[in-house]
Amino acid sequence: MADQKSWHPATLAAQGLGWVDEATKAIIPPIHLSTTYLRDPDNQYRTGRSYGRPGSPSFDQPEALLTRLEGGAAALLFSSGMAAATAAFLALKPGDHVVAPKIMYWGLRKWLMTFATEWGLAVDFVDADRSNAIEAALRPGKTKLLWLESPANPTWALTDIAAAAALGHAAGARVAVDSTVAAAVLGHPIALGADIVMHSATKYLNGHTDVIAGALVTAKCDEFWERIVGVRAMIGAILGPVEAWLLLRGMRTLHLRVAHACRSAQTIAERFAADPRVSHVLYPGLPTHPGHDIACRQMIGGFGGMLSVRVARGEMAAISAAARVKLWKRATSLGGVESLIEHRASIEGAGTPAPSDLLRLSVGIEDAQDLIADLDQALGN
Repeated sequence: MADQKSWHPATLAAQGLGWVDEATKAIIPPIHLSTTYLRDPDNQYRTGRSYGRPGSPSFDQPEALLTRLEGGAAALLFSSGMAAATAAFLALKPGDHVVAPKIMYWGLRKWLMTFATEWGLAVDFVDADRSNAIEAALRPGKTKLLWLESPANPTWALTDIAAAAALGHAAGARVAVDSTVAAAVLGHPIALGADIVMHSATKYLNGHTDVIAGALVTAKCDEFWERIVGVRAMIGAILGPVEAWLLLRGMRTLHLRVAHACRSAQTIAERFAADPRVSHVLYPGLPTHPGHDIACRQMIGGFGGMLSVRVARGEMAAISAAARVKLWKRATSLGGVESLIEHRASIEGAGTPAPSDLLRLSVGIEDAQDLIADLDQALGN
């Protein structure tokens, strides 16, 4: 393994930590398809491998790379972002209290409102962009997990992670952050005090819309982390070896893709900020965004590739605009090389906190002016 002490994170990602396959000297790792491993004559497993479900060799390199990028102690890959996120909650015990944001990924919010509460967790939802709201919701000695998402989907609300982590720890809670949009490039929650970082690796980490995956990174390998390790192994929420290989391939261009998306998103946000056909542009890079000051403090090198626009003439005008795009793709997801647009309230359904006039935009790596021209014509006169 090459010396890495002076390498920039972008170099670490591009080189895949500089790992070379020792057996063949290949610079691209092999795909390990075996599900089982040979025992030693005395029935021991001195290689550390026994069966594919607890951990495949295909996980080693992407987990190690993500650990380094997030400044953590260890990482785990999962079969999806939902599998990763729910593993953190399933490592708790029935009766434990958790605090989560009102604005967050809708699938996890729905899971917390249904399965988690039926299973026995007590869940409170708060305005996580307000530290006083977080403090009021915490129950010292009873709250076991404070879950945050920053920037938060789909309004891109910002949480002051350092302040929230201090409040959570003072109450005796662990603090986890869904950092999917920050993508291990634009922010590092562990450095701000978080205990766990979660990624829907389907999105920016993979970046090619061809892998569903999730990941957790821990600040320290403690008893709670070992419970999460056990949840993954026992439930079997593991990633396939081919998907792990594709994920690593995607992570090699992570910094290039994210940097390009950030520049384009900033350009698009500034272009439509004063457009009369748009009532609001929600993007942390705009001074008008409520979380702009926090974003300036805790986001590095850009404000993300995600923004939302609220169409001035309301819900039907927003839906009609999405129907008229030619370059943007009407599809769910984010963080890929292609730019996506969707009417979030329709996707999330009843009870969504997404405004009915909101269009969520995931900016890819196309030319920003082409994306602007397409959105311009789609909004109409």
